[in-house]
Amino acid sequence: MLDSLIQSRTRIRLLTRFFLNPEQGGFLRGLEKELGENSNALRIELNRFEEAGMLRSEWRGHRKWFLVNPAFPLFAELHSIAMKQFGIDRVVDTVLRKIGAVDAVYLVGSLAAGLDSDTVDLLLLASDVNRAELDRLTAKAETLIERKILCTVRELNSTDAVPVPSLKLI
Repeated sequence: MLDSLIQSRTRIRLLTRFFLNPEQGGFLRGLEKELGENSNALRIELNRFEEAGMLRSEWRGHRKWFLVNPAFPLFAELHSIAMKQFGIDRVVDTVLRKIGAVDAVYLVGSLAAGLDSDTVDLLLLASDVNRAELDRLTAKAETLIERKILCTVRELNSTDAVPVPSLKLI
């Protein structure tokens, strides 16, 4: 979808990497390995994003750490576009709001890290979920977004931790 609007593959990858899960920052070299992109192309785009106010940076040791700037005026819109790019908005609307007493939903795995994946991995924290309805609605959502959806349902104890990286959806 975005590739018809934005010509730069590097720019699209960085936008989705940062705005899909805004809490995930990154160093240039780490982004180079994650995205499989040339460090010079990444540096140019990161600097453009920072100059535009989309990203901010801070020095950690001798390396520059890039983070999403939540004060950027188009932050919510870019986050929404990233969610729509992978169909996560449809999963929330089609499945998660209709399956029972769900306390929280986390996007985990590759997409939570901002990396493209054919699979949407979800962790549902719930006290009462209709499994048959979850399976039926998940199959429906898979056809809508053309990606596999894997749902793990569990009750979260106070001592349990949510996997990192993760993105809370509900």
